[in-house]
Amino acid sequence: MAIYDTLGATYGRTRQPDPRIAAQVHAALGDAATVINVGAGTGSYEPRQTVLAVEPSQIMIDQRPRGSAPAVCAVAEHLPLRDDAADAVMALLTVHHWTDLAAGIAELRRVARRRIVILTWDQEIFRERFWLVREYLPQAAAFDDSRAVPIDRLAALLGGAEQEPVHVPHDCTDGFGAAYWRRPHAYLDPQVRAGISMFAQTGEDALAPGLAALTDDLATGHWHRRQSDLLALDTIDVGYRLLVADV
Repeated sequence: MAIYDTLGATYGRTRQPDPRIAAQVHAALGDAATVINVGAGTGSYEPRQTVLAVEPSQIMIDQRPRGSAPAVCAVAEHLPLRDDAADAVMALLTVHHWTDLAAGIAELRRVARRRIVILTWDQEIFRERFWLVREYLPQAAAFDDSRAVPIDRLAALLGGAEQEPVHVPHDCTDGFGAAYWRRPHAYLDPQVRAGISMFAQTGEDALAPGLAALTDDLATGHWHRRQSDLLALDTIDVGYRLLVADV
């Protein structure tokens, strides 16, 4: 997880939890009295009943707000927890970074007494619907092809799961990949890109031609003409999915 010792340095500024997405995550946790957050990052979306955060990057842990749940530096594949340690376990936008997905999911199942909640994305939908990777940064989409977890595989490892679409608000406060779908100028900001793993890991040199084309299209108004339908939308479905599994 050395990437997050660099990537994670900007999270406190660019990755603030969005209250609408938080409400959906918290509803999915149901009436769980105790929650463990795996791949916790800086603590986004943790409900008040969180009893422990598990995060492999100390840089991320150091950015957790004062008063957050205690955190331990560890990986999903080897959780330092007893069996049935909490009512629910959540893992948000993290499974694509794990080195052994099956082992990580097995650990979530071991630790959760009742429920597992995972936020991820469907790469096929993302590639098709998100204008930035479709039209300007196909290199980033190709990078994500190599690490995205197929939803069906994830559901199978969970032993079955319900899927909920997570619509991205046009003014989303959490700067993940598609958060700025209606604010295209944001993607020209290096600090914003630094907080989005698919861009940070693809590399600036590979992204440069597409970003130059986007700069030109914004300056000429071509982007706004081409994406005029988007400007009338308040939310968009570009493939983010919440998987909810009872164990």
